[in-house]
Amino acid sequence: MRLDKYLKISRLIKRRTVANEACDAGRVLVNGKEARASYNVKEGDVLEIHLGERVLRARVLSVAEYAKKEEASGLYTLLE
Repeated sequence: MRLDKYLKISRLIKRRTVANEACDAGRVLVNGKEARASYNVKEGDVLEIHLGERVLRARVLSVAEYAKKEEASGLYTLLE
């Protein structure tokens, strides 16, 4: 699954266009490297999202094409 779509489905970022813009601006790292919106997310990847002063780190537990609001938090685990 594309990184921008995963960020939206998992609800780490609210809108896919915002996720795409964050990737283009270099504010999203996967396993310590800048990632484009088209990066193929895999289980076990560590995402680091820079949102202003805040840094959000999460490990991908599952990749699902669709998740209900209640299931979205089960797709990742927050680190630190």
